[in-house]
Amino acid sequence: MPSIVKINVLTVPEEQREVLEKRFASRAGSVENSDGFEWFELLRPVEGTDQYLVYTRWRDEESFQAWMEGPMKAAHQRGGDDAPQQKPAAAGSTLWSFEVVQQAAPQQG
Repeated sequence: MPSIVKINVLTVPEEQREVLEKRFASRAGSVENSDGFEWFELLRPVEGTDQYLVYTRWRDEESFQAWMEGPMKAAHQRGGDDAPQQKPAAAGSTLWSFEVVQQAAPQQG
């Protein structure tokens, strides 16, 4: 069964970029121990857009849903580790879903 990829497209105003990045940094470790989690990347826009991409790869849809309903939901409700509820840094959000059909890695040797 192929892995699945979830890309959360976050529209982030210029003045909120640092806030968003700090919030993600403060949550380091919150997804890494989730069952079925395979990869995470926060991608900062370089030119022509105000949209960040939050890339995660999961073993299957069930693993992603379990994380969304458990650790992710709890983190958003309390605003991050030991922080009070905070105003979102993103002005909008869209979730894209994909199945991995091909992948490549650097060859060793």
